[in-house]
Amino acid sequence: MEARVVWKQELSFRGTAGSGFELPLGAEREAGGSEDGFRPLELLAVGLAGCTAMDVVSILRKKQQDLTAFEVLVHAERASDHPRVFTRAVITYRLTGRAVDEAAVRRAIELSATRYCPAQAMLGRVFPIELHYEIYEPGGSLVRSGIFSPQH
Repeated sequence: MEARVVWKQELSFRGTAGSGFELPLGAEREAGGSEDGFRPLELLAVGLAGCTAMDVVSILRKKQQDLTAFEVLVHAERASDHPRVFTRAVITYRLTGRAVDEAAVRRAIELSATRYCPAQAMLGRVFPIELHYEIYEPGGSLVRSGIFSPQH
């Protein structure tokens, strides 16, 4: 895998990767930036969310779960002192669908956490990651929620 970042001005950059897609990177004004792009650590959190999201949706589709909406939220806490690394994270899976099976959701999350998602496997070695899930009916009512703790 290859990645490249090219400086534009001040603390503004353009990132690219082998896929050919581009994205802006920037910094907050307090750091001398222009608030014009993703912060690098935001991309780590987005990468983590995207990695596990793709796994879980793929697994649930194979299990013929009727999803109508799905999102993954990552809340990452950072150290107060530099280099301000992530110290822990909570991943919340929000699923909406008709008669979604909680056991299938738990298994999909487990497989992502323990077998398929390289971002979660790598980052989970550095800081604790807590896994939550919420299952909603299409009308918006919460059916089930829980915390999942995979056995590594």
